[in-house]
Amino acid sequence: MPDYKVLPAGDTALIVEFGEGIDRKISQRVLALARSLNAAGIGGIIETVPTFRSLMVYYDPLVLPPQSLAARIDESIRGLRLAEVAGRAWRLPVCYDAALAPDLEDVAARTGLSVAQVVERHSAVDYHVYMLGFLPGQAYMGDVPRELNLARHETPRPRIPAGSLAIAMAMTCIFPLVTPCGWHLIGRSPIPLWDAHGPGGALLAPGDRVTFTPVSMREYENLLVKAIEGTLKILPTEGLGAAA
Repeated sequence: MPDYKVLPAGDTALIVEFGEGIDRKISQRVLALARSLNAAGIGGIIETVPTFRSLMVYYDPLVLPPQSLAARIDESIRGLRLAEVAGRAWRLPVCYDAALAPDLEDVAARTGLSVAQVVERHSAVDYHVYMLGFLPGQAYMGDVPRELNLARHETPRPRIPAGSLAIAMAMTCIFPLVTPCGWHLIGRSPIPLWDAHGPGGALLAPGDRVTFTPVSMREYENLLVKAIEGTLKILPTEGLGAAA
């Protein structure tokens, strides 16, 4: 296991850093440590929160002193077993129609690709969910094909619709709520990624894998109606997400 650092984050959390940048192997280590600590049932650990390259461990210092927690973290890391596939797989429908993708033509022009090639390349990837953040249920997914890597807009849009599919740098996201956004909007999904009243809240979790299935505008609208009515069922397969 490579070097790591344990850093304090206030008096109720420790950060375990595994490296620099965004890398699936680093993410595997972050997620493996989260699984190990959660499975151990260590008294005093309140929550573990994976990020791109680190794990935030929240704890109760009255139950578990930071020195003891750091020792348990070291013990867990020494026994880590990395898994290439740790989460569930989902297949999420996305409509890349121009009416729902205001930046799609610009992305094509800037990358030297046709619109059809942008859609083909973006939807051909098996994406890895690195972390959730910014908005409830928002999954940061990578890695976008290198030819589609674009910096964010210099001036963000003040408001984009919920379900907007966007890219920036090596990441792609479906934004679950209405929000300001500086990413490039290339489509929209009818799938609700956040249910405030559901048992788990977020549909996706760090370590999950996601592929996007292009659908027509009519298919998108039909699925959206089901989502609004609450009859759209999204289930992972083998432990692929399918819409019905």
